[in-house]
Amino acid sequence: MTLVYNENIKIGQLLENEEAYKILTRYLPEYVNEPLFKMASNFTLNQLSALPQVNISSNVLDSLKLDLSTISFETNTAITKNEVSNSESRPLTHAGKVIIITGAGSGIGRASSIKLAARGGKVVLVDFNEKSGRETLDLVKSFGGEGFFVQADVSKSVDVKYYVQKTVDTYGKIDVLFNNAGIMQRFQRFQDISEEEFSRVIDVNLKGIFLGMKYVLQVMDRQGYGNIINTASTTAIRAEHSLASYTASKHGVAGLTKAAAIEYVRKGIRVNAICPGGVATSMTAAVPQELEESGYKPEEFPNMRIGRFAEPEELAEIVAFLASDASSYMTGSIVLADGGLTL
Repeated sequence: MTLVYNENIKIGQLLENEEAYKILTRYLPEYVNEPLFKMASNFTLNQLSALPQVNISSNVLDSLKLDLSTISFETNTAITKNEVSNSESRPLTHAGKVIIITGAGSGIGRASSIKLAARGGKVVLVDFNEKSGRETLDLVKSFGGEGFFVQADVSKSVDVKYYVQKTVDTYGKIDVLFNNAGIMQRFQRFQDISEEEFSRVIDVNLKGIFLGMKYVLQVMDRQGYGNIINTASTTAIRAEHSLASYTASKHGVAGLTKAAAIEYVRKGIRVNAICPGGVATSMTAAVPQELEESGYKPEEFPNMRIGRFAEPEELAEIVAFLASDASSYMTGSIVLADGGLTL
């Protein structure tokens, strides 16, 4: 089907047409190669010019449309009806995406690694525990997935630089970072937390998130696109009794997520965080014993109003959504998945 230019034609269609692209470059050289233009692919020129951050004069816009009116566009019914079926035409596929997952050796990291690989992602598995990390890689490959494992301490910049560079050397890009590695602290009163314990939790849970973002953002900034998902916690939005260090670290993750999201929103890079409540992992399995050893059980713990802890696979579904193009309008979001814990 052939169409002449009209004001309902989207920017994405203009960018795919060689003649139209040349006209856009002539009239809008400061915009046409910017991530904003690609992010606005479902906008018309009129809609784009109405954005406050875009400064296109009415004279330029009229002249641009006049020149575009001489061009024919090859399209089809499916494209012209895209607005109606847009949500159905964007399945949760990760085909060809290069995805780094830290803390991939267990829990949410392992479940997400398997799911993302099964949906076509090329996964780079990062974990401090080499044995469990390689077990995850074996599981990924058993489902027909592609990827490799890197042993790393996420709190050390040399290790983070290494897994980032190895990913780029192997695949040439980074589409998604699932910044997931973290540790718990022992349940204890604030005044009893040692400086060493506080530093250990902050180094892994907060500094590790910072370093992952820092070095991956350098790659994504050069690419002009990217997607980062950080694992925070319900303790990112409220305190948990006897977990001051952990609470501080996860509040920091939420802050880093929002700071990066607002800084890179115009650069084609999205940054979001998930906030699980109780999840049935090896880390949480030790909690009852730790509470017993501490001699104190907070009366509000646990308080899963849904009646159970989450399974890692349930959180992996949320990660898969955020890692897909279906979440394209989300950035700076702090996504709660807590079984009603924070209600």
